[in-house]
Amino acid sequence: MANLKTEAMGLKFKNPIIAASGTFGFGEEFSQIYDLSILGGICSKGLTLTPRSGNKGIRLWETPMGLMNSIGLENPGVDKFIIEELPRMKTYNTIIFANLGGHCEEDYLEGIYKLNDTNVDAVELNISCPNVKSGGMAFGVKSSVAYDIVSRVRKICKKPLMVKLSPNAENIPEMAVACESAGAEAISLINTIQAMAIDIKNRKAVFENVYAGLSGPCVKPIALRMVHEAAKMVNIPICGLGGIMSAIDAIEFIMAGATLVQIGTANFIKPDIAVDILNDLEEFMDNENIKSLEEIRGII
Repeated sequence: MANLKTEAMGLKFKNPIIAASGTFGFGEEFSQIYDLSILGGICSKGLTLTPRSGNKGIRLWETPMGLMNSIGLENPGVDKFIIEELPRMKTYNTIIFANLGGHCEEDYLEGIYKLNDTNVDAVELNISCPNVKSGGMAFGVKSSVAYDIVSRVRKICKKPLMVKLSPNAENIPEMAVACESAGAEAISLINTIQAMAIDIKNRKAVFENVYAGLSGPCVKPIALRMVHEAAKMVNIPICGLGGIMSAIDAIEFIMAGATLVQIGTANFIKPDIAVDILNDLEEFMDNENIKSLEEIRGII
């Protein structure tokens, strides 16, 4: 029987399969479909310090082999998450990550202070948010900016810290090293890729913000390359995501160097896809006589 147990960030995961932020809500709807305790972990919906109603207009747009989204971080805010959502998430008997975003340094730090006093297992820091105090450029584009925000968060964060990298970073290997140097205990990549859709009948952009985040199978080869690049440069665990639709995809990420993997867009297509991926992963390992994921991790 294959051993899927995985250790990272000082935490023990039942397996490497984690539900990705923004595709799983807070798990309530999915808990009515299957037993969420089979998962290695769940990343909460992206949280901000205060509640956000999200973007106006069209929010989702399908494209061949992919999905574009412009949700705008709609969420109840950190306080309401702590009071209403986290207690329920903790009943799922799996590792719970709070995914935290911010539009200025103070947002991140205050959010961390609030999460410190909870029983959430870990924090996934989303540095793809625009820094409104620095011309709107995302925290995760320049390595020096990312280093600064991650180091400040790390100094006060009492939880294991995973930093989610943007594929729009100027240099992914450099960014990975900067986050590790700043004290991150893990990194996750990739976040969505900036994309665009045009309504030719109405002669305008589909999304009110013009650009939107692209995810799904079409981004997997790019995500795989970036995970491989980062894995060669850092010693901390990497959580790979981007277009994982099957156990084969998950295995590719693990062979590229990922310790954990996240399932995102696939949850919209088949809500219990994680069950299939876990079963097929075990079957592959048994058929290949692989006793532990350590045997294949980072072999490429």
